[in-house]
Amino acid sequence: MIYHEDDWLPISAIQHYLFCNRRAALIHIEGVWAENRFTSEGAFVHRRADDPRQNESRRETRTMRGVALCSPTYGLTGKADVIEFTDTPAGPPSATIIEYKRGRPKPKLDAPYRTQLCAQALCVEDMLGCRTTHGFLFFAKVQRRVEIQFDDSLRQQTLATINALHDMIASQQTPLPNYKPRKCKACSLIDLCLPTAPRRRKTAVRFVDSLIHDTLDRESPSGISSDP
Repeated sequence: MIYHEDDWLPISAIQHYLFCNRRAALIHIEGVWAENRFTSEGAFVHRRADDPRQNESRRETRTMRGVALCSPTYGLTGKADVIEFTDTPAGPPSATIIEYKRGRPKPKLDAPYRTQLCAQALCVEDMLGCRTTHGFLFFAKVQRRVEIQFDDSLRQQTLATINALHDMIASQQTPLPNYKPRKCKACSLIDLCLPTAPRRRKTAVRFVDSLIHDTLDRESPSGISSDP
């Protein structure tokens, strides 16, 4: 499948979707956004990493920063913080993508980061025909790289997530909230999402009430039906 350019989604939406599909919908369907300390710190880390003035070449390896990515095949667009291109004896160069993150590694919570990194790799392969066998997550707080292998399992998971994200955006339906205290309290959209706000249940009383209101809406203010 080839996606039309109007249907391309930001690669960053993958991370939002895996963190919380409602968050991704609020951003990419309803168009809302809010900053907090975590998003501001993350933006600062990316600005430093993406500076193209820091591009460099050393022997067979060229380091490029802030590399624009797009893929009609996957319907994605975005930017890689750093890509190291290494020449090979024959064929296209190999590409190693490095994605910068604030904080420190948390193996049980970093699945969205791994999937986002793999999506970048799929885009690089689609655009440039480079080989991408692995990449790195660089955690700024501890100045540490964590290697991520792009094996078949991660690739399949990434493709499934990309498809699910496209399906949700195409539906134009924002999922209902699923309140999880630790996640929700760290989310910059909590005051817009209102995950703990009471929601009316669908009861028999509510159903009958809706029928009455529908009937009244079809009548004129004088009580006479407005139908001819």
